[in-house]
Formats: sequence, C-alpha cells, structure tokens
Amino acid sequence: MAKAVEAAEREAESEPPETARERVNRRWNEILQETRVAQTGVQILFGFLLSVAFTPLFRELATTDRVIYVITVVLGASATASLIAPVSLHRFLSGQQMKDEMVDTAHRLMMCGMVLLALTIGCTLLLILHVVVPGLLADLLVGAVMLWFALCWYVLPLWLRRRSARRLARRSTRN
Repeated sequence: MAKAVEAAEREAESEPPETARERVNRRWNEILQETRVAQTGVQILFGFLLSVAFTPLFRELATTDRVIYVITVVLGASATASLIAPVSLHRFLSGQQMKDEMVDTAHRLMMCGMVLLALTIGCTLLLILHVVVPGLLADLLVGAVMLWFALCWYVLPLWLRRRSARRLARRSTRN
C-alpha cells in the first residue's frame, strides 16, 4: 500500500502546477459537486421529518420525544440552509470577481452544514429508536452511530491531512 501511495505522489508531482485561477475554479467545482450530494440527503431527510408531525403516532409521543422532534426539525432546516447557501452565493456573486471569497465562504457553510446534518441524523435516529427500542439501548445505539459519524466525517479526514503534512515535511527536510 505504501508503494501505491508513493507512486500516486510521484504522479501528482509530475503534473504541471495549477495557476491560482485554475485552483479556485477546481475548488469551486468540487464544492458544487459535494453540495449536490449533501443537498439531496438533507432534503430527503427534512421532507421525512416534516411529514412525521402529521402521522397518527405523533400525537402519542411523550413530551421529551416532541422536544427532540422540534430540535431535529430546526437542525434539519438549518442544515438545509447551510448546504444550499453556496448556490445562493453563486447566484448573487457570479461575475463579481469574488470567486476566492465565494469558495472560502462556501467551504465554511458546507462544514457547518455537515455538522448540522450529522446532528439532524443523530436526533432523527434518537427519535425513531425511542419509539422502537425504548430505554437506554436507544441512547447507546445513537451514541455509537454518532461516534461513527465523528470518526468517518471528521477524525479520519483530519488524521489523513495531518499524516500528509508530516510526509511533506519529511520530504522537504530530505531535499
């Protein structure tokens, strides 16, 4: 596996460097692609959440579960706003020579939206599991799933970033 990583690094080094304009355009296109994926998920989840209040079982929910539901809907709406905001940024600022600022702001909105989406998913899972698996088991399962989200969405990328930075630092000290 280390050989494959080294081969990929050598290949990346042989590519011509990007200009600042090419880099910002690539980053913007990547953000738009990521936004499309995240938007679909959050919109489906939010639609599901909105429909729950109109089901017969909703009237039977305990006060705690109703509070969880309200928090979940607010988190879902907030996630939707954050994850769709890059589209609005683009519409309002396109042609204004502000792509660097748009990319930086869209990046921050996407990161915020992903945190809100993870919390929305966790609260949705909590609400569902409180109905299906009452008691401590529901809370433990939600905690385990949220830990998995944290590991997959945040810890792993940050670990890979740190590992790559260390590798680049070692390489630059050798050269």
